[in-house]
Amino acid sequence: MPELPEVETVRRGLAALIIGKVVKDETHDTPKGFPNAEADVNDFLLGALITDVRRRAKVLLIDLSTGYSLMIHLKMTGQLVFVGDVRFGAGHPNDSLVNALPDKSTRVTLEFEGGSKLFFNDQRKFGWMKLLPTLEIPNVDFMKKVGPEPLAADFTAKQFAQRFSRRGKTNIKAAILDQSVIAGVGNIYADESLWGAKIHPKRLVASITPAEFKKLYTELREVMNLAIEKGGSSNHTYVNAECAKGSYMDFARVFRREGLECPRCGTTIEKLRVAGRGTHICPHCQTL
Repeated sequence: MPELPEVETVRRGLAALIIGKVVKDETHDTPKGFPNAEADVNDFLLGALITDVRRRAKVLLIDLSTGYSLMIHLKMTGQLVFVGDVRFGAGHPNDSLVNALPDKSTRVTLEFEGGSKLFFNDQRKFGWMKLLPTLEIPNVDFMKKVGPEPLAADFTAKQFAQRFSRRGKTNIKAAILDQSVIAGVGNIYADESLWGAKIHPKRLVASITPAEFKKLYTELREVMNLAIEKGGSSNHTYVNAECAKGSYMDFARVFRREGLECPRCGTTIEKLRVAGRGTHICPHCQTL
């Protein structure tokens, strides 16, 4: 599943292209990927002006002038591809990003006035595009449960540490991956930030000192900001339809570098399993 930097890459690309466009038509293949009443589509989507493109955790929000929003989750294999005067595609890396659309993976097509289109493709059909009143989105179960944005300007190191206070008997990696603690952090950036903070992923939250939490907060924000700058990770996404891949993995210090030297101390990086996920550590820098 794409992580916060990958979804932010999609958001920024779409925001530059679809804000100000008017939705002329909509088609979809099955209700699973577009579970919306026809009356709502006619009343609140068709003819609506796109006013903003936002992100909350790993979910995209396309705000409409009608007071409704399209809430989009890409899940494992989702893509959003804009085709107009320019072409932009981001999401799961397959040929639908560059080939003619719609294709067999296209679940939803939005056509805008002027002829440009936005395609929601999803091979495995786990993703969805829901039309909801904008004011009701904070009350959706997912939104009520998800933790704060780790990159928010007003999210402090003290608040970061406090988010883990009820997870004392949980290992730190599992706690970071828990979306109710912090929003949008997945496996890659958890490993990278723990390595940066010199914290073993199996350590219990209760053993992490205030100084270590402050370092982890700083590392996590730096890693995720760099990933956004580099267009995310090519494990998950292309950043445009010319197949320019997200290049964060070129800068990874530990993730998927098992058998190579730690860039900090030269010790061989190891791979183990923590919180049910493949996990990469330096056994010298990150002692248990």
